[in-house]
Amino acid sequence: MGDDSRPRLSTRKLVGGDGAPEVHCFDEQNAVPIDLARWQRLAHAVLLDKGVRGQAELTLIFLGESDMAELNEEHMGKTGATDVLAFPLDTVETAAMFVEYAPSRGPDRPPLDLSDVPLLLGDVVICPAVAERNAPEHAGTLDDELALLVVHGVLHVLGDDHATDTERQAMRASELRLLSAHHWNGPPPAAFRQEQTE
Repeated sequence: MGDDSRPRLSTRKLVGGDGAPEVHCFDEQNAVPIDLARWQRLAHAVLLDKGVRGQAELTLIFLGESDMAELNEEHMGKTGATDVLAFPLDTVETAAMFVEYAPSRGPDRPPLDLSDVPLLLGDVVICPAVAERNAPEHAGTLDDELALLVVHGVLHVLGDDHATDTERQAMRASELRLLSAHHWNGPPPAAFRQEQTE
């Protein structure tokens, strides 16, 4: 998957202020029909499974190849469209920025409580056209490929990585567990298991 050099987040805050985690989904492409509600539910289930609580926000975006190629070159320095990119936000920096640009509360209002600031987790960007091409040689079906990319991207936003063999094995195990729990509702298909071990 195309997001190997993500910045490392050694400590990732998983609890926001009062509220519940939200996933905002956008389909900005027309090459492959996308069921936004379905992928929103999967991303939300992964957040809850990984311990995200309180007011937290994740954005899931489906882009066309040309837009994805631009992002890949701009942020990763690589040519061409990739299947998934993850852009985690640094919660310390975003909270500080929120305080700096927050409207004045006035003299009769209490100071801003940082625990009430939404936890901005980041963005997961997926290119369905690339996923469709990769599916036969990777996850087996387009449905399983898209599910894998959603889970993979969310894990990256939450701080997981696959830069070393140990990290790669841990991330694959986590992906398999999450897909089994929230995508297949049971063990993975044999074709998926075989592709993931090769």
